[in-house]
Amino acid sequence: MINYWVEGLKIAVQPSNLLIMLIGVASGIVVGALPGVTSSMGIILLLPFTYYMKPETALLLLTGMYCASMFGGSISAILLKTPGTPSAAATAIDGYPLARQGKAGKAISAALIGSVVGGLASGICMVLLAPLLAKFALRFGPPEYFSLAVFGLTIIASVSGKDLVKGLIAGLIGLLLSLIGIDNITGSQRLTLGIDLLANGFDFLPVMIGVFAVSEVLDRLEKKSEQVPITTSLGNLFLTLDELKSLIVPMIVGIIIGTLIGVLPGTGGTIATFLAYNELRRWSKNKEKFGQGALEGVAVCETANNAVTGGAMVPTLSLGVPGDAVTAVMLGAFVLIGVRPGPLMFAQQPKVVYSFFAGWFIIQFMMLLVGFISILLAPNILKIKDEILMPIVLVLCIIGSFSLRNSIYDVGVALCFGVLGYLMRKAGFPMPPLVLGLILGPMAEQNLNRTLLIAKNDWTILLRRPISLALLLAAIASVAFSLIGIYRTSKRGTVKS
Repeated sequence: MINYWVEGLKIAVQPSNLLIMLIGVASGIVVGALPGVTSSMGIILLLPFTYYMKPETALLLLTGMYCASMFGGSISAILLKTPGTPSAAATAIDGYPLARQGKAGKAISAALIGSVVGGLASGICMVLLAPLLAKFALRFGPPEYFSLAVFGLTIIASVSGKDLVKGLIAGLIGLLLSLIGIDNITGSQRLTLGIDLLANGFDFLPVMIGVFAVSEVLDRLEKKSEQVPITTSLGNLFLTLDELKSLIVPMIVGIIIGTLIGVLPGTGGTIATFLAYNELRRWSKNKEKFGQGALEGVAVCETANNAVTGGAMVPTLSLGVPGDAVTAVMLGAFVLIGVRPGPLMFAQQPKVVYSFFAGWFIIQFMMLLVGFISILLAPNILKIKDEILMPIVLVLCIIGSFSLRNSIYDVGVALCFGVLGYLMRKAGFPMPPLVLGLILGPMAEQNLNRTLLIAKNDWTILLRRPISLALLLAAIASVAFSLIGIYRTSKRGTVKS
């Protein structure tokens, strides 16, 4: 174990890898700060640049983007009351009032400190839990992997938002897309409409670029939302000793709630931040301060937000099941750079795993340094208009799609799925279920086929294996809790009306 850590640390501290992590962190803060340019989009836009990198280096680049973009979302939330990422929505509750009071610098500093502390704490959780969960998962066979995929697909109910039906439809679209190509049992083409180019199915990268990035570009250019006044006066950037002491309890609350929520598949930063904020306010002696400009409110939200990142990576690394919507994109990125998350990853690719672990902690400290610099530049970054930014993003999308195989076909796939994603957005369909269906569909199909071959078409094998049965029961419980939550929400709405 120690040898693996030493090797991983050696890889992470190589000058070229340190530079790559620095680029990832700086890019992540910019991506997170720009409203509408999500963490998922940032990861996707970086993927084409990873093709000629070693898996360890590519993973460090994407991790820098992932972690830093979570903090970056707080910048626009505080200065504009427009969260750069969905999980920064709760940060705006106290962050924007602080900015209006001339304390934007202190608010962003509190957000940065909370983000770094949350990232470090969740990293420790990831290092401790992921290998243990992976060792347990080594007992898995085809029945267990099929049940695990089913459990992963039930996350669709959690990430669908208020409209479960539309979330299920989006998930079914993802499953349908995963079926296009050659059947892995019979070897025959299916759903290809006689088009030979579809025999291998859709490459994941063009689909992801289209559904997330291109659709976002089309949506933003159509809206041409009015520019929100930018807060240019940051005030004092440094927190006093008393202010730092006041952040200790909020950060502890954020670490506990954020990590626990992150480990649970299908939850995510938005749930964690609002839950942590509500719990801190519930037990605070100064409830009246919350919503009026409390540094504690900013700190607890950003700590929880970044504590989710490491927690969400636990099921992603050890089981190959994404912990939230962003790690669903990360999971696809892992596969594209030649890393297959799951229990065998720790045995077959220890250098990749432990360089990732070491890099995670280095990235948090880089984020602290680059974050303070970004505080000074933030108002200028946020002044970029959509008419300038979105065409640049679209060009990067086209280059990224083309670079996969130097094929115009892949560019066409990205643009077509961009239109599909745009229409789904207009109709209110969520995107994460489509991604989950696309990723977990092949896993479910292949392992079900293997299971039935082993058991001679006896479906009861799924119930006779303890781990498989436990996962199926967990899937049923996941759907049940989601339905109960939706029912309670709709009932409250009926009572209020």
